[in-house]
Formats: sequence, structure tokens, C-alpha cells
Amino acid sequence: MSTPTEVAPDPVRKRSLYRGDPGMWSWVLHRITGVTIFFFLFVHVLDTAVIRIDPNKYSEVVETYKTPIIGLMEIALVACVLFHALNGLRLILVDFWGKGPKYQRQMLWGILGLFVVLFGAMAVRLLQILIQHSF
Repeated sequence: MSTPTEVAPDPVRKRSLYRGDPGMWSWVLHRITGVTIFFFLFVHVLDTAVIRIDPNKYSEVVETYKTPIIGLMEIALVACVLFHALNGLRLILVDFWGKGPKYQRQMLWGILGLFVVLFGAMAVRLLQILIQHSF
């Protein structure tokens, strides 16, 4: 028979560098916006290719895009492209500027502020256009 020995202490859980950190959410959003932009470009190439097959079908496809729901999706696409571009510039600075890693959090908050201002202005104008063409 064996005798009871000391119980090993619970392992110390070190918090990962990105777990719950704003940098992690920036990474996730960068990937999501990249996939969204890729999907849009894929659909755009496909619907544009229809013109070579049948120009009348192409006109029908384009007509389906003139709905308010697609207009809202276009506004979301603008948000994706704007965030992806601004965050991409931040990532370039983090990677290639010597002090980039030190200031990455400040740059993240800076691009988020810039995103809110730019997208706010763009969304107002795009919503005006959407409302004009819908009603």
C-alpha cells in the first residue's frame, strides 16, 4: 500500500498576452473584416462575369442589388473596409516601427476614434442616399 503524498499545487494560470485584451479583439475584427471583404469581392467578380454570359441576366442581377437591405449591407461593407484599412496601417506601424509595439495600444484607440469619426460621417451620407432611393 502506498501512503498519501503531498498534493501538487494547482498550476499557475498565466494570462495570455491577448486573452480579453483589446489587441485580441482588434485581431479578431481584422480577420472578420478581411473575410467579409474577400466574400464581397468574390461575389462581385461572379456577378460581373454574368455579363459575358447574358447581358440581360446581368441587368437582372444588378436590379436585385437596389434594395434597402443591400444598401445597409453596403454601409456595413464600408465599415469593414475602413476598419480593415486603418487597423492594417496600425499593424504596419507595429511591425516596422521600432517603437510600434510600445505604442500599439494607444494607436489602437487612435484608429478606433478615427474610425468612429470617419464612419459616422460616411454613414450619415450613405443613409441619406439610401433613404432618397428607397422612398
